[in-house]
Amino acid sequence: MLDTMTMTKILGGLCGAFLIFLLGNWVAEELYHVGGSGHGDHKQAYVIETGEEEVDTAQEEGPDFATLLASADTGKGAKVFSKCKACHKLEAGANGTGPHLYGVVDRTVAVEADYKYSGALVAVADVWTAENLNGFLENPKSYAPGTKMGFSGLKKETDRANLIAYLATIGE
Repeated sequence: MLDTMTMTKILGGLCGAFLIFLLGNWVAEELYHVGGSGHGDHKQAYVIETGEEEVDTAQEEGPDFATLLASADTGKGAKVFSKCKACHKLEAGANGTGPHLYGVVDRTVAVEADYKYSGALVAVADVWTAENLNGFLENPKSYAPGTKMGFSGLKKETDRANLIAYLATIGE
């Protein structure tokens, strides 16, 4: 059993180590801080010419969404749907935490009477077109601020295209 003095020494040592860690971090930030926040304007001292012109980033990004959707793989979309099935069902009228997704592609937004939607969806779209679904699935919270959907989104555009192509086959 440890006595009070030993416990006080251990606690003091831990607090001291934590204080040194915090002070060391602060000193390092002051010494090696890079950036312009709060320290006036900084300008680039010189530019190194490489002889290359800036390339348009739109050309490097790859195909647009319509092209991805046209060549989408519904089998891969079914696998991506595994992220959705915790809250959504594919059977008509079978709502879960989220509304059912039977025939969702080109369906009117917030049309299911048996599900209580947040008003945010109706404000951003009238119909769930492939483009609207793409925007919503990329980041639901920024596409429809105030939405009840807690999913953070699908970052890969190919995943979104595959999922939308798969959902388009449900309820045809």
